[in-house]
Amino acid sequence: MSDLLALAAANPIPVQIVKGSFLAAMGVAAIGAGIHALLRRDLPGEEPIVVIEPPAITPPPFPVEPTANPSPYSPPAGMSPEAVAAMTRPGEDLHRIASPGVTTRWYHRVDLIVAGFLFLFFFFQAVATASMPPGSEVKYTPEALIGAMVFQFGLAGIVIAVMFGRVRPAPWLGLRWPKWPAALLIGPGCVLLMWALMFALDRAGYMKWSESLGGGAQDTVKLLKESKDPVILGLMALIAVVVAPLCEEIIFRGYLYPVAKRFAGAWPAAIFSALVFGAAHGNLTALLPLFLLALLLVWLYEKTGSLWSTIAVHFCFNGATVLIQFIVRYYNIPVDPGM
Repeated sequence: MSDLLALAAANPIPVQIVKGSFLAAMGVAAIGAGIHALLRRDLPGEEPIVVIEPPAITPPPFPVEPTANPSPYSPPAGMSPEAVAAMTRPGEDLHRIASPGVTTRWYHRVDLIVAGFLFLFFFFQAVATASMPPGSEVKYTPEALIGAMVFQFGLAGIVIAVMFGRVRPAPWLGLRWPKWPAALLIGPGCVLLMWALMFALDRAGYMKWSESLGGGAQDTVKLLKESKDPVILGLMALIAVVVAPLCEEIIFRGYLYPVAKRFAGAWPAAIFSALVFGAAHGNLTALLPLFLLALLLVWLYEKTGSLWSTIAVHFCFNGATVLIQFIVRYYNIPVDPGM
């Protein structure tokens, strides 16, 4: 802990901004949860119960022969659809009605503990990353990169294990998405949109401002640009293009966002998860672009109901960035885009 404090003192501004982003995420979630709790008082179930007589069931005009194997769950013969609907439990679709888009029906209060653990982990990881002095080099080895890969899969595995007893991954994450032609267009389209936003930020002076405060390119970008070890380059590209999109989408969009949405509402949850996602990378220059990317991914998840769409966009975004770095490296072009 003392070493971490010493590093933070050596690079104070990026660390404070990263810490402030996490605190802002907590504040947004807390305010959203308070408002959400007040609004839930007006949901059905809190009002006095009004007894409604079910519609009269008209007997069939002639005796109906019973089926060979009558089901105890089937409605009586001759019952109209209106009568069946009147007997349906009113609270079955409460979460679907109150939470359009990404469902929150599978999340409970215990998920706040798991989400809190993930929040604290990303907080300390980001502070440690942001505390590195400008110009310092992190030594990467194949063993360290493989360990990082295993660790990311481990975090995603914890989330999957927490949810596995309640729901299978396919309905939980919306992994059945038949509109594959649309998926092929969503990825490149969102990448072009993000590039346009990043170009606008650069023209507005954001990149120079962040660099003046001690920001810079992410370690991944530096490594892809400077490393001469083909094994390290291949492993880093694999982490950026495959492992990160899969694991980060399961953790941030697949779990943290719907848990926050369950207790704080959609918009506070979107801002909360986007702030945590942007700050978790521990890079001041990349914080705002990644925050905007996370908001785009949340919107896409709500619109499609499938995590495949966000994984595809994340894959295309990181893949395009890795490809650009290799092109810059090969042709020795003086360009330094962030990831």
